Amino acid sequence: MDVRAQVSMMFHLDKCIGCHTCSIACKNIWTDRQGTEYMWWNNVETKPGTGYPTKWEDQEKYKGGWEPISNSVKLKATDKLRGLTNIFHQPHLPTIDDYYEPWTYKYEDLFNAPAGDDQPTARPISLITGEHIDINAGPNWDDDLSGSGIYARNDPNLDDITEAEKQVLFEIERLVFFYVPRICNHCLNPACVASCPSGALYKRGEDGIVLLDQNTCRAWRFCISACPYKKSYYNWSTGKSEKCILCYPRLESGQPPACFHSCVGRIRYLGIVLYDADKIEATASASEEDLVDLQKEMVLDPFDPEVIKQAEKNGVHFSIIEAAQKSPVYKFLKVWNLALPLHPEFRTLPMLFYIPPLLPVLGHVDNGIYNIDAEGYFGNLDKARVPMKYMANLFTAGDEEKVRNVLEKLLAVRLYKRAEQVNDISPDLVKEALEKTGLTPEMCEDIYRLTALPTYEERFMVPPMLREYAAEAIMGDPYSFKAEAGVGGFKGRPERGL
Repeated sequence: MDVRAQVSMMFHLDKCIGCHTCSIACKNIWTDRQGTEYMWWNNVETKPGTGYPTKWEDQEKYKGGWEPISNSVKLKATDKLRGLTNIFHQPHLPTIDDYYEPWTYKYEDLFNAPAGDDQPTARPISLITGEHIDINAGPNWDDDLSGSGIYARNDPNLDDITEAEKQVLFEIERLVFFYVPRICNHCLNPACVASCPSGALYKRGEDGIVLLDQNTCRAWRFCISACPYKKSYYNWSTGKSEKCILCYPRLESGQPPACFHSCVGRIRYLGIVLYDADKIEATASASEEDLVDLQKEMVLDPFDPEVIKQAEKNGVHFSIIEAAQKSPVYKFLKVWNLALPLHPEFRTLPMLFYIPPLLPVLGHVDNGIYNIDAEGYFGNLDKARVPMKYMANLFTAGDEEKVRNVLEKLLAVRLYKRAEQVNDISPDLVKEALEKTGLTPEMCEDIYRLTALPTYEERFMVPPMLREYAAEAIMGDPYSFKAEAGVGGFKGRPERGL
């Protein structure tokens, strides 16, 4: 058992209001420089929709992530031979049209235009070329437009959904859709790290954050092709790649990342988890139906004496173990089994998890009274405004049962709290729901409180980073250290993936 520590995140999609405050907070801090105008390290997508860059989920187009081969995996985008032949040409890179051409407006025309009968206008100009352009796309161009045939019908997650389901979706989607915020997943098996020929990308030993060394980067851009989530970007001004760094300077000072701190809906949770690195290859190469379960099995119980013993033996500081025991991510992921990874079939083992949205319950009015059809509460999942298959394509590699289990638990908590606070649901129905989902009243109360009433400290269990230990180890012998502060057990700074 190779116990390591990993900073992990969880987003509760039921709480996201699509305000983009997180995106602006990140933009103002990290990507306000020349060459980064089109970069959104944090972006919020409307689903169903094509996302940013356009159709990033279509790996037939972009060849991101891994594919299984005889008990292991290989990169879809490159290998040693293809790396040599494509080193000066990346055939699967997104183009600027897949992102959007960033623009500003020629405001000086408003002030310098000669007197005349016509009102002067500030025409849009490209931030790349400085030339006039027609604006045809933006980073959230399909925001709130999931009901449109132009955007929603091009969502790759709809490929195996029947035409009848699509028709119902598009009729009702004018009223209901949901948002998916995305940042770098800081994966356990990052394709970007494994693909980089220059070794600029590495997984930080003490906390698992994936970083990019700008001094080493040679702009081969394999990381952009290999990342299936398209969260590595090329700065056309500096000639270097850039990506989300999870605001590690903030973490080192005890603060959560900027997008977490600014979140209006308080959907974001951060903590550290312990995992077994010996299982990375076996998990990444497993069959699609087992990927989610095996990834969860990799996350270890921080209260288990054997796990604690192996963690300390492997150099994990006890303060990190204590932080893992208080981690809200661990509770949602393992204790309550509510959180799911985004597109596990990419096989990067992402460490950002999502609670799928429990979309509004269909109801009707009888004699002036709104009826939620409580007797058929679980049956409403089959009448969901977004098909269960669509949610499964997003979070469980197509396994509808795993999504159903999560949604039934969320419904059970809702039933429990409604019966307690409104008293219009029978105790027998609540008991039946709890028995079916395996929840207890105490668990329902804990889930409710951590979802609806969490304090700042409960949402963000920022672990002690203990950088003094890591710095001392790196300054000593960086190729043989076993970091007292974190995970240790690998040689040198980079953890390169499989």
